[in-house]
This record gives sequence, C-alpha cells and structure tokens, in this order.
Amino acid sequence: MGRVYARKETNKLFMDFNYRGKRCREQTELKDTPANRKKVKAFLERVEAEITLGTFEYGRHFPDSPRAEKFKSQQLHGRQLETPLFSGFSQTWFSEMQIQWRPSHQEKVQSTLRMHLLPHFGEKEVGCISKADILKFRASLAKVITRSNKPLSSSRINHIMTPLRMILHEAANRFNFSSPYEGIKSLKVPRSDVEPFSIDEVRLILQSVRPDFKSYYTVRFFTGMRTAEVDGLQWDAVDFNRRQVIVKRALVRGIIQETKNDSSYRAIDMNDLTMEALQAQQNVTGDQPFVFCSSAGTPLSHNNVTKRVWYPLLRFLELPKRRPYQTRHTAATLWLAAGESPEWIARQMGHSTTEMLFRVYSRYVPNLTRQDGSAFARLLNAEFSNV
Repeated sequence: MGRVYARKETNKLFMDFNYRGKRCREQTELKDTPANRKKVKAFLERVEAEITLGTFEYGRHFPDSPRAEKFKSQQLHGRQLETPLFSGFSQTWFSEMQIQWRPSHQEKVQSTLRMHLLPHFGEKEVGCISKADILKFRASLAKVITRSNKPLSSSRINHIMTPLRMILHEAANRFNFSSPYEGIKSLKVPRSDVEPFSIDEVRLILQSVRPDFKSYYTVRFFTGMRTAEVDGLQWDAVDFNRRQVIVKRALVRGIIQETKNDSSYRAIDMNDLTMEALQAQQNVTGDQPFVFCSSAGTPLSHNNVTKRVWYPLLRFLELPKRRPYQTRHTAATLWLAAGESPEWIARQMGHSTTEMLFRVYSRYVPNLTRQDGSAFARLLNAEFSNV
C-alpha cells in the first residue's frame, strides 16, 4: 500500500508506491499541510485503484516523470506487453551465451555492457527501447574521446553495438515483439590498413634485428601468423618431420586459449628459412614449453617487444613506422607475388575462403609481379597477330 511523505529538505509531499513490482516515488509541489496531505492521499488512492484494475497509465498521471517512458505500455495483439529491464535481461543473455565464447571475448562483452550499454539502457524495459533510442545512443558514441585523444572508430562503435543488437533480437524473440534494431546497418568501416614490407625491406630487417629476435621475426614474416598465434606457439605444435607449424593456440591478454574458429586451426607449411629459424630457436628455448619466451620461460609480452625491439629497429633503419601485424600482410603479398595458389594461401592465413585474400591483398600483386594485364595482351598478340 502506498504512503505519502514529506521531504525534510523542502517540506514538500511525495508519494511512495509500487508498480509492476518496482518502488516508485513521485514528487509534488504541495507543502506538508493537513489539507494537502488529504488531497495527495486521495490522488494516490485513485492511482492504486487503477493499478489494481489494470487501467493505470503512468504517463497520464505523471507526464513529466522520467519513469513515464520506462513504464510506457506497448500494445501487442490486444494485450499489455510487459518486459524485463535491460539490466536484468542482458545478464540472463550473457550467462546463456558465454559458454560459446573464449574467455577474452567474454571479458570484452562484459566490458561493453558495463561501460556503455548498462549506463544507457539499464533501467529501460527491453520492450520499450525504440529505434530512436538506439540511433541516439550510437550518435553519442561518436562523441566519445579515447585516451589517445581521438574519437571512437567506426569499427569500435560497431563492436559496442553488436551485443546490443543481439540482446534486443533475443528479447524480441522471447517476448514476441518486433526488434527495434531491424533496419539499422553497421557503420561503414574503412579498408584495412595494409602496408606490407617489400622483399628488400624484409631482408634489411632480418639482417639488422637483434640476434635473439631474428628467428622470431623470420617466423613472423614467412608464416603469416598473427601476433597472438606466434606468441602462443609451443614446441608441441612444431613438426620438423612434416615441416609444419600447427596453429592451435593463441596468447590473448597473457592467457593461452584455443584458436577462435575452425579455419584459424591450421597447419602452416615451413619453407627453408622458417625451418632453419625454428631449428636455431630450438637450441635456445627447446627445453621450455614456448618457442619464443623470456629467460624465465614465460611468453613474450607483445607490447614490450614492439616498444623495445620493433619500433626502435624501424627508426634505426629509417623505415616508416608500421605495426608488427604488417608482417602477416607481408607474408600474404609475397606468397601472391610468387604465384602460389590463392586457396593454399588462404589456408596458410587461416581464412575460410579466398574472398578476404583478394579483397585485401590483390591490389599489391601487380606491383610485385608486374602482371598487370600485359601477359594477356602478349598472348592475344601472339595468337591473333595474323587475323
């Protein structure tokens, strides 16, 4: 049963009642006098009577209340639709979904919920979130400034929006309403920043790098392994007899995890330089689990290696600053330039199809191979010169 109270600070009356299992407090502008108390109590009795009869509309009695939007009813098939708060349903959704995800992805989703989605949508019913709410939220993300004094990228915004889309679609399926996310497309993301090294630059880097990291970068340049994959590489995944490196683990935030999908789990064929580099490395760390590790046997910290070895080396060689991930792009472009089968290259890279290979790397092939259509022109000239 609701009660009428007076705030000590203002001596104004407010109502305290329950609606849909939630405690509600609504302020009035009336001072605490016997006459006003009687008036407010009578109003509260009408409110509670309508709640009992199921005819109460929060926005009609309290149009300026922030709770009015929260309790806005939706009509669906002639009945009132009540849905849980986003905060509660998102936790239910997360607990059901996390079994499918790697620990690193679980942490990423939890961070997105905690930092972005719950502060904005937590107190809204999932069935009351509108398309306008979603677009307004996305627009607000574009105004967020990161620690590097830059706005959030389109890719980062899309990653934040993905759990929201999944949660709302699941809620719509369970509670039988149309998802407000329908028709909202992801932001367009610029092409990947692909800046592969030339073969001469690769040679210069491997000739100049610290001796204790020569094998490390040789493997990176000639296998196309991702940073997390090469840092998580262990000796049980190196098969010298078959000349293969089995990519089955990755080091993510200091934790060894299984590869994230079937295509990432793959066997990379060793060329002679990779074979020699790993054999040399075995003489150094062969008694440790990890192929590349510290003197204590712990996995390398890619941030430390990048800051203390990679970037200083590029500065010393007066080469443009490029992320270590460009070693992977370099392997792909060199394989393409050598005329290797695209299907084979895709398998080495851990791509399920050749689509990404051609989309991301094909523009570098003419510059490397000089096969820019002239070969076809020579064929036509040779075959049809007398026609």
